[in-house]
Amino acid sequence: MFWYFLAGFMMWNSVPHLVTGIAGQQHMTPFSRMSSAATNVVWGFVNLLIGLFLLGVASGQPGIVMPWDANLTGGNLWAFIIGAISLGLIAAWLFGRPNAHLPWQK
Repeated sequence: MFWYFLAGFMMWNSVPHLVTGIAGQQHMTPFSRMSSAATNVVWGFVNLLIGLFLLGVASGQPGIVMPWDANLTGGNLWAFIIGAISLGLIAAWLFGRPNAHLPWQK
């Protein structure tokens, strides 16, 4: 179930980056406090691919696996949802601060 948690975390982390990037806005990434829209689209896509790969790891299938093929039922689904909610709460806390930055960003 740990891999399902991580998959949910990573897949939902792609959402703010893809949305702000596609909207042409800057947003924080691990690379910079305010990354360009293009950087956010790429970072969001990378997060999505990592999440899909982690679904493959979790379900015992090789490579990138779509959610509908990843045995997202019962406890696996709950682990995925808790991972997604965890990311949502962390992102809300981090981005809700006026001077938000990651620890390695000054």
